[in-house]
Amino acid sequence: RLKTLEVEINWGGKGARKRIKLVRSDGPQDLVFQSLRNGAPMRDGNVLRRHLRPAALKLGMEPEKATWRSLRTSCATWMIEAGANPKDVQGQMRHSRIATTMDVYVQHVPDSQRRAVAKMMDMVESRRLPSGTVN
Repeated sequence: RLKTLEVEINWGGKGARKRIKLVRSDGPQDLVFQSLRNGAPMRDGNVLRRHLRPAALKLGMEPEKATWRSLRTSCATWMIEAGANPKDVQGQMRHSRIATTMDVYVQHVPDSQRRAVAKMMDMVESRRLPSGTVN
């Protein structure tokens, strides 16, 4: 289940702040990406443009490589790397065939790449502000 988080954001002008829920509802059938105003579905292009690609740019990545496919590939790969059962990963990815999960989405990650990613994560964590945003 998703945690329902509340944050304060700048709203309007002149330093006005408003407290809002980032996740309006967190049931098993509820949306992961919800609009801030009313919890309605966010368009996938808006999520990429407003959230994922700016985050990729801040991390020093090429923003155009931040795609839904790259996120799904990363998710499947990380689950396998963490020791998840491949059938569980298949279910999470909602694939009808295990071959799709293992041959298309799960990527082999050499040790040298793991070390590079660990260094990047250390850098990101060292720049994280108490609010959870990256400096």
